[in-house]
Amino acid sequence: MDLIEEQELAPAGKVAYQFSARGHELSQILLALALVHPKDGATVYYRSRPFMLTSGLTPREAFAAGFARTGSPSEGRDVGVMFSLPARTGATILPTSGGVGAQYTPAAGWAQAIMYNQHQLKDLEWEGAIAVAHGGDGSVATNGFWSALTIATTQKLPMLFFIEDNQYGLSVPADIQTPGGNIARNLASFGNLAIFDGPGTQPEETAGLVHQAVAHVRKGTGPALLRLEVVRLTGHTFGEDQTAYKDDELIAQERRRDPYLLLKAFMDGKLDWESLEQEVEDNLRQAMRAAEQLAEPEPSEAPLHLFFDGQPPLVPPPDSNQPTPTRETALAQGPRINFSEALRTVIEDEMAANDRLLVFGEDVGPRGGVHRVTVDLQARFGPHRVFDTSLSEEGILGRSIGLAMAGLRPLAEIQFRKYADPATEHINDIGWLRWRTAGKFAAPVVVRIPVGHSRKTGDPWHSVSGEAVFAHTLGWQIAYPSNGEDAAGLLRTALRGPNPTLFLEHRALLDASQARRPYPGNDFVLPFGRAAALTAGERLTVVTWGEMVYRCLDAAAKLEGQVELIDLRTIIPWDRETVLDSVTRTGKCLVVHEDTYTAGFAGEILATVSDECFRFLDGPPRRLTTIDAPIPYNRRMMETAVIPSIEQITTAMQDLLAW
Repeated sequence: MDLIEEQELAPAGKVAYQFSARGHELSQILLALALVHPKDGATVYYRSRPFMLTSGLTPREAFAAGFARTGSPSEGRDVGVMFSLPARTGATILPTSGGVGAQYTPAAGWAQAIMYNQHQLKDLEWEGAIAVAHGGDGSVATNGFWSALTIATTQKLPMLFFIEDNQYGLSVPADIQTPGGNIARNLASFGNLAIFDGPGTQPEETAGLVHQAVAHVRKGTGPALLRLEVVRLTGHTFGEDQTAYKDDELIAQERRRDPYLLLKAFMDGKLDWESLEQEVEDNLRQAMRAAEQLAEPEPSEAPLHLFFDGQPPLVPPPDSNQPTPTRETALAQGPRINFSEALRTVIEDEMAANDRLLVFGEDVGPRGGVHRVTVDLQARFGPHRVFDTSLSEEGILGRSIGLAMAGLRPLAEIQFRKYADPATEHINDIGWLRWRTAGKFAAPVVVRIPVGHSRKTGDPWHSVSGEAVFAHTLGWQIAYPSNGEDAAGLLRTALRGPNPTLFLEHRALLDASQARRPYPGNDFVLPFGRAAALTAGERLTVVTWGEMVYRCLDAAAKLEGQVELIDLRTIIPWDRETVLDSVTRTGKCLVVHEDTYTAGFAGEILATVSDECFRFLDGPPRRLTTIDAPIPYNRRMMETAVIPSIEQITTAMQDLLAW
């Protein structure tokens, strides 16, 4: 298949991206043949097509992927070598990431789910299953590899790190990726990790190593790393000239180690190799012709599957234990509790109702979280359901993917908004996952993130709001409540819903008296995309969210009857209908938020207002935001110069009213 693409399809422009696996195929096929447990899971990368074909991907589907046609795993949405596959003849193949090294922590999440399903849920179908992460030697230099290695070894997870070492990451030689050029040798003394190292091109020796490594992990005594020396017989991708960084002698030496030729020699006299070659080529060309006849994707389907649209994914399977939403009207008789208590009460109630819900992050266990939201949850539900993680946001979000696809419900905490940045690759992956698998896979992860300044102090690192950056990350719901009642309803909706959710909690509101509300009851849910009108007014619409709600309320109180104040409550989706209806009536609009002026979410709202309400406007749509500067540590003088004050908001309202 690689030769057909390299020699015919890629030169003709029929395949846009071509990543050859020639030289890697023997080891991958042997591994796939060993993954026979129905609950095995694997993550792959762009050179893993031999493994995919052995795991049940058909040649027609593989060709269709390269052609970007329907009938491929992504239905033409993703690059042809970015695969995913619900379990057929082998493991479940989790969707490939576009980031090198991002495949490791999702596999660690699947491995952790194996242990949880087996030991906590007592589901014996998971007994003996393992997770495998494929990677090249270049990927062992990434954060994802080291984060997953820490997770797997500290928890003794049933995970195999399958490293195909061809001594080059793109054009970079292995000794620049890894000291000494051999990750197995360097990890020989790593705790709780079995090491297997040897050739990946010799039929008997490679088969023996694969068998030993898989058997070790299946015993349940901990993870293993299998490093196999393979050769990459082409450039990194089609059209790359290896002679720029490999001399002729090395290229000739690698060709002599081609596992295809070595296998042919090994099988000499045992079968009719030439007849087999011809049979395979005939079958491949038949599959290629069938793939070429498949339809191009419909342009109208491009936006489909970004969010749940009624089609349940194949992975994860439906969760019969998941409680269903029941009531959208809040009880007003309960005790007044603060924002953080409302969050904790919902989490506790949902954990009691759904034994697949897991809470994890940094300091969420015995300490109860730096913001005290998870206090006593570990004591009630145990360390397998409420647990601390290593200090790696890459690991927190990456493992969430594997846990979710194995049927669990991850509720992860990132301590502060700025700390989410190291997990950017996985935030993108989670958001796009349903779309790029055409609805076949989903990862309904909920991530709690405290944001914004606190009542005591601020600083550049802990006070970022930054919701506009997340709003650009497709596929995520974004909640940004301003009080305990809304927080309770939105969090419960997220925990029971099918979409990934970023749940932003303003630090200044977590224990603030103005954010306290009567607890709305244990079955209260609040739909996303439904704003709240907090004051009535006929002359000016003010849109805001988070802590700015209370500053705007104070400012609007001085202009009684003139300002309709809207608390957006969710950023994605945002309630366009309520905002546009209000602006149509008032003729004026002001958006106030704590994020930056340049490229803040106010720009999106005001652009929509200008497009939809232009003929109703009696004044310029305006925004009042933090200035384009980080939040300073100095609170008395500098912070007040950055964050909009009640006085500034009042002045902005008065100016628009006077227009």
